[in-house]
Amino acid sequence: MSDSELRSPLVPLLRRAPWAAAARRDVLFVAAGVPLGLPTLLVLLDAKSALVLLLLLPFCSDLLTTAQRSRLRVLRDVDVPSRLPPDAGWARRLRAGMTWRQTLYHGFVAPLFATAGLLVMAVWGAGLVMATLFAWIWAMPPDGPLRPGAGWTTDGGWITAAGAALLFFAPWAFAWIARTDERTARTLLGRNRAEVLEERVERLAVSRAGVVDAADAERRRIERDLHDGAQQRLVSLAMNLGLARRTLTDIPPEAMQVIAEAHEEAQAAIEELRDLVRGLHPVVLEDRGLDAALSGIAARSPVPVRMNVDLQGRVAPAVEAVAYFTVSEALTNAAKHARASRVELSVRRVGDRLRIVVGDDGIGGADPSRGSGLTGLRKRAASVDGTLTVISPLGGPTTLTVELPCEL
Repeated sequence: MSDSELRSPLVPLLRRAPWAAAARRDVLFVAAGVPLGLPTLLVLLDAKSALVLLLLLPFCSDLLTTAQRSRLRVLRDVDVPSRLPPDAGWARRLRAGMTWRQTLYHGFVAPLFATAGLLVMAVWGAGLVMATLFAWIWAMPPDGPLRPGAGWTTDGGWITAAGAALLFFAPWAFAWIARTDERTARTLLGRNRAEVLEERVERLAVSRAGVVDAADAERRRIERDLHDGAQQRLVSLAMNLGLARRTLTDIPPEAMQVIAEAHEEAQAAIEELRDLVRGLHPVVLEDRGLDAALSGIAARSPVPVRMNVDLQGRVAPAVEAVAYFTVSEALTNAAKHARASRVELSVRRVGDRLRIVVGDDGIGGADPSRGSGLTGLRKRAASVDGTLTVISPLGGPTTLTVELPCEL
């Protein structure tokens, strides 16, 4: 096709001709919507039946919505997903905004488009009959009233031309109805922006919980590998060096000095590795729970800690890990920065939240906005959808409150 033909205004018209594939799809789409919307319109014409229909429509809209979605998917390649799960109860369905949008579509929009589609199909059928008027006339008996007579050719020509015009322009009416119906169905039968964002937030929350669980599982794996692998090898090396240090008495003093230094370095490496393993994921936390793990932290703290732990059962492993490391960091800050002489630690379960309160009598002035370690604690709490607040006026005291969900 030449450039002049492509620029011709007749090209788009020919592409929308009745025999074009897109036009056939529009016609089929509009025709398929007539039986889905016309019965509702007929019922609405009766006032008593209309009242009953409007009351029952929210409960039977699922069936009509399924049929409309199938029509959109098959004839328009448009997938309109549902927001509500199939097993959602009636109470939840009636509270959902999608149910009432679907009711609006089936009670008003679908009958309107069905009526418009039926009228266009009737006009198109009339245009077909009018465009073939001469064929109908010549098919009549020779002595019939519609056979040759004065003036019939001119009238028939006008009727034929009018019928051809209806046949030519009817596809654009079908296309307009199909496009408008499709856009309206997307809006009323599908999810609005708020529901799409809500579903996206739910997916992000689930994926974040999966990432947190995966990170916690990876920390446990690294802790086991270090504890059962590298730490055991270092312990064996330290034992051998200690044995050599005690038994090899006839070697030069320089060699004994090297062995002694290697033995001390091995012991120091073991202590550092133990601290590292404990920092990754303490074994006591997994074996005996949060209460025992926090008791171990309090016992190792250089600042006296008075604990008040009230927990019934275990919480999610990721939440236990966040609570453990938060308390550990808070006690470290109280000893290093706050110069506190005592710390009060309270851990209790309030409803579906784990509430941790760490208070000290230090100098105060802690500010998470200044990029201190409290910022990391706040991010750690937020990783499991928790919150952290700090009250620390200059001169003290400092109170750190953490609330974590018991389940992820």
